Amino acid sequence: MTKLTNPFRNLTKFEWTLWLVSCSVVAASYLLSPDGSLLSLCASLLGVTALIFVAKGHVAGQLLCIIFAVLYGIISFYFRYYGEMITYLCMSAPAAVAAVISWLKNPYGKTDEVKVGKMNAAKWAGAVGLSVAVTVAFYFILKALDTANLLFSTLSVATSFLASSLTFLRSPYYALAYAANDVVLIVLWVLAAIADPAYLPMIFCFIMFLANDLYGFFNWRRMKRRQEKARIP
Repeated sequence: MTKLTNPFRNLTKFEWTLWLVSCSVVAASYLLSPDGSLLSLCASLLGVTALIFVAKGHVAGQLLCIIFAVLYGIISFYFRYYGEMITYLCMSAPAAVAAVISWLKNPYGKTDEVKVGKMNAAKWAGAVGLSVAVTVAFYFILKALDTANLLFSTLSVATSFLASSLTFLRSPYYALAYAANDVVLIVLWVLAAIADPAYLPMIFCFIMFLANDLYGFFNWRRMKRRQEKARIP
């Protein structure tokens, strides 16, 4: 089982730079936005920190994702983005808990890095099939709740559920699914910020999430090649 170690210990210069730039952009957007939400700032900083560790395949990233999901659910509730609230509190947070268990049980050798999983047709069919079923069900739930920006909220459910499933399966493609989710969320929070500029930091938060998730896909592919070459069970 993977041992919990200091996740900052093995960050490369590029990863330190990506993390510091992400935190700086998020903090600057908070300082420059009128009536910026302190809760949004805390959630954003926590989120970009979580993603740099997830990109490294370190279980600490998933632990931080649990906390981020709770904070983000609260923020979404205040703007009536009930889809986001339900998705993160009832799906993303439990999925992150499941991912913690899966990652702890599947370490790469004796390192603190998770072993990259192997995808097959059955796993893809299960992940995509469940995503479609959950999305259809959530569409009617969100419509009944008079959710703001229903179309984009439903798309967020679809991409988020698929990303959570692939994260649990330890697939590098989790990052691309989350990148698609980031694009949807950027649109959602642009619409929110038009109504209330206090949500401006959330836009920059997900722009930096997008950058981190794209790097995550690149790094997980590199991890996969390295692990397969070394062939450590």
